[in-house]
Amino acid sequence: MTISDIAKMAGVSSAAVSRYLNGGPLSEQKRTAIREVVEKTGYHPDSAAQTLRTGRVHQVGVIAPSIGSQSVGQITAGIAGELGAQNYLLLLGNTELDPQRELGYLAAMQRNHVAGIILLGSYYSPQLALALKNCRVPVVVTGQRFPEVACVYNDDRSAARELAQRMLERGRRHIVYIGGTERDQATGVQRREGVQDALNAAGLDGDALPRICCTAFTMEEGERCMKELLACCPALDGVVCVTDTVAFGAMRALKQAGRKIVADVSLAGIGDSWAGSVTEPGLTTVQFYQKQVGEEAARMLLQMLEEKEPGGPVRQVTLGYRVVERGSI
Repeated sequence: MTISDIAKMAGVSSAAVSRYLNGGPLSEQKRTAIREVVEKTGYHPDSAAQTLRTGRVHQVGVIAPSIGSQSVGQITAGIAGELGAQNYLLLLGNTELDPQRELGYLAAMQRNHVAGIILLGSYYSPQLALALKNCRVPVVVTGQRFPEVACVYNDDRSAARELAQRMLERGRRHIVYIGGTERDQATGVQRREGVQDALNAAGLDGDALPRICCTAFTMEEGERCMKELLACCPALDGVVCVTDTVAFGAMRALKQAGRKIVADVSLAGIGDSWAGSVTEPGLTTVQFYQKQVGEEAARMLLQMLEEKEPGGPVRQVTLGYRVVERGSI
């Protein structure tokens, strides 16, 4: 079955069928006639022939830091939904937070002629900046605000600030923070600065915020860090954690130390994990709209692919959040 065969059966020209298959302008009457024939015959265009004819590959590379992460899964689902609606395939690369593997995927995907790349950002480095600058296809970054690159990211600083503010409003004055590596601008720097902003606004010394960094966002690390903070800051009465999983570990350490959550200590995480609704007490957290991040990134990339003259202003979009109050503050 060829385009000519489809055209004859639909009573239209081959050019009309080609425009239909490539998303070009077409009257609704012709579009309906062609669609009925395509559905009846089960016709699928030859992808190799389409690539030779149009110079475009309907495949987008997605580079993720950890496919086991809940947020990565939500973002990827959003990307896949938008790309699938436009008949783009998704090629997934998992870096496991290895910067060299990330650079390798960027190069390999370009060699395999993807139409564009969506990078779920983690750490910014001079090597990554150079690789993005030299990328031969459009790139969109999610989760981070990288300079001179199209980005869709969350308002991490405001979210962490609001959690700390809610603790302060309940009379907490000895708040500590369990964070991540400062190499990560979003989870490492922005969330820590948000907690410090709240303390400064309340007349406390944000720069003196007792804090410790996790080596990984796990319960074990959250428990270890909480035990260290209890040892050095026994008067602590509020704990803001960089993620929910870290907060679950902190919760375990607090209970083991005989500290009652809410009565003695306020506790909050970030990420809105389902497990936060079944802990006792429920974990107050921040919900980011991660699926929408993926959808917006995919729409942004598709728009970049359609631009006749690339090189316009770089789009950077911040999405909001909501605090999910479950009682642990």
